[in-house]
Amino acid sequence: MKKKQGFNRKDARRDACFLVNGFSTCGYDWWWHSFTGRHEKTGEENAFFIEFFLCNPAYGKEGPVFGQLAENQRKGLKPSYLMVKAGAWGEDATQLHRFFGWKKIAVRGKAPFAIHADDCRLSEKATKGHVSLSPEEVRLHPEYMAQAGEMSWDLKIDKQIAFNVGYGAGKLLRSLGAFEMFWHAEGMKTAFSGEVVFNGERYRVSPEDCYGYSDKNWGKDFTSPWVWLSSNNLRSTVSGKKLKNSVFDIGGGCPKVGPVKLKRKLLSAFWYEGVPFEFNFSKFWTFTRTKFRCHETEEKIVWHVDQRTWRNRMVTDICCDKKDMLLIRYEAPNGKMLHKRLWNGGNGRGIVSLYRDGKLIDRIRCENTGCEYGEYEREEK
Repeated sequence: MKKKQGFNRKDARRDACFLVNGFSTCGYDWWWHSFTGRHEKTGEENAFFIEFFLCNPAYGKEGPVFGQLAENQRKGLKPSYLMVKAGAWGEDATQLHRFFGWKKIAVRGKAPFAIHADDCRLSEKATKGHVSLSPEEVRLHPEYMAQAGEMSWDLKIDKQIAFNVGYGAGKLLRSLGAFEMFWHAEGMKTAFSGEVVFNGERYRVSPEDCYGYSDKNWGKDFTSPWVWLSSNNLRSTVSGKKLKNSVFDIGGGCPKVGPVKLKRKLLSAFWYEGVPFEFNFSKFWTFTRTKFRCHETEEKIVWHVDQRTWRNRMVTDICCDKKDMLLIRYEAPNGKMLHKRLWNGGNGRGIVSLYRDGKLIDRIRCENTGCEYGEYEREEK
């Protein structure tokens, strides 16, 4: 098969901060990073995540404004802050949050972006920071939406393979605010290097086996259902070989264009040893069709995604143990928190099967899979 660039087109302009115009009064912009580290003494794996989440700069104050506080809700105040989210998956799964008011944040909005607040920093090339919460702080401040623990990190970032979704997140539709939730993965395969200290234990992070991922989302609200799957720890079950130049990424659920819901839509890409397979509903000429099911069992979250174009097909079956996952928490820019059961993990596993013209190309075993699934418990007006 001839190798083509396809969706693997980096565009640092899409990683810029878009909290201007209407998004400044009702908008969020976040940069997400996930990866695996190894304990410096035992070599044991642990999966980590780091996110910088900006919200509603027009209402910025000296300190953070929390939308979940009853007093703020009575006053009609919207959330406004930088939330630095960090933590780990596994049996000690933890999400830690640190908040800054907008007057304590320095943001370089244009590409290449940069964010700086106290000792927390993020750019295209590096991130460094520290988050710490005591059990007493968590008990006294439910608005923090977090757990107790401590994590610091110092990492270099090398975004190697991109998932550029095309005009669906292009300049025109961004400026129009056409979608409620936009997505760009500048590094769906990212090599991280450095170290993490999590609850007093030190972990080394190496480009060769970090299985890293970097993307960003921005918009006015979140999607329901919310689906995400990605892995670059892949091995062919046909040849038995490790796929070193491969990664897949699936995201979406129910996109909204203004008030119109585009039900059961996912964007997907598989960079298979340099050959692109894309399943993108916004590229209507490819006749992309998607069916997916996500559900909970007593012990697991299970995903099944079947996508087709005129020539290609990708069938993805992933599961992740609940004991290794988090119910990850966000409040929307309007102050509501409708996602009460948004499952989020980094230790998913399963099989992806790729077909072209009805013939099996490969059946690939996936490990260290980033995964997410949640639906609103009820719709609110």
